[in-house]
Amino acid sequence: MAVFWAVVLILAGAGGATLKVLGPPASPQRASAALVPPAPPVVEGRIPGPDPGLLEPSRAFPPASLPRVAADGRVARVAYARRADPSDTRPRIGLLMAGLGLSDADSRAAIEQLPGAVTLAFSPYAANPDALMEAARLKGHEVLASIPMESQGYPFNDAGVRSLLTGADAGANRLNLEWALSRIQGYAGVTGASDGLRGERFADLTSGFLPVLEEVGRRGLFYIDPRPGRPGPLPGGVPGRAVDLVVDDPPARAEIEGKLVALERLAREHGSALALAGPLRPVTLERIAVWARGLEERGLVLSPVSALAGPPPAAPAQTGARH
Repeated sequence: MAVFWAVVLILAGAGGATLKVLGPPASPQRASAALVPPAPPVVEGRIPGPDPGLLEPSRAFPPASLPRVAADGRVARVAYARRADPSDTRPRIGLLMAGLGLSDADSRAAIEQLPGAVTLAFSPYAANPDALMEAARLKGHEVLASIPMESQGYPFNDAGVRSLLTGADAGANRLNLEWALSRIQGYAGVTGASDGLRGERFADLTSGFLPVLEEVGRRGLFYIDPRPGRPGPLPGGVPGRAVDLVVDDPPARAEIEGKLVALERLAREHGSALALAGPLRPVTLERIAVWARGLEERGLVLSPVSALAGPPPAAPAQTGARH
């Protein structure tokens, strides 16, 4: 009997020593914590995704949401803007590429080939824009929403079934505007450039266009007018500006290259210049990508559209003889 208890004591001691080496068993909480995946790395230059504080439900198109000014005063035109260096005094060029979302392959080509400082405008007729928008944000592209409006040559040039029309009543246009604003979330501003059209005829109708601008401003957005050469600030004090030229009209290689040269000249003369391109075409993407690679060597900087959406800076002082 004594031998039996001696064996028991020896085995107990060995087990205790083993437990001392291994330590106490992991608690359920510690075990589950070990299974939690690490947080994704912070990506340099990534644009934030939709902020619930900057959204409100769309009454007409549930469960979609509309942009709004947050309770603490934050606005989408700042929250979703790509950051630009305000101390950079080089002439600035902004470029808006419209027509994203209609073709997944073409849209992904634009997102990957174009520099992150190029701003992208998404069509309201995009079937599944969320994944494309996330890819654009990850690359650093700020995003705008396109509003389809009646263009020159309507009805032959038809911007779509939800277009804002000069012949429609105010209620129908207001409903279609809400539809366009509710199609995507997390954008800094809007534009009348939509699927290769520019909404000239509707924008020329002051009684119909001014309420659109007022609604854009009320929701904390800026507006980019796709009609080239419209001088001065936008009506109603809404932040934004008009483009200076369209680089792919016509969409031929030599013409695109000539427009990009003209864009640089405008930026040097006025301190900044803003251009529009779209719809998406391989020749346009390829020419812009090549052009942008040498821009800084030529003394200019590519800026997001939001950085040019306020009043343009004063033209630099001219010194020396003109050439």
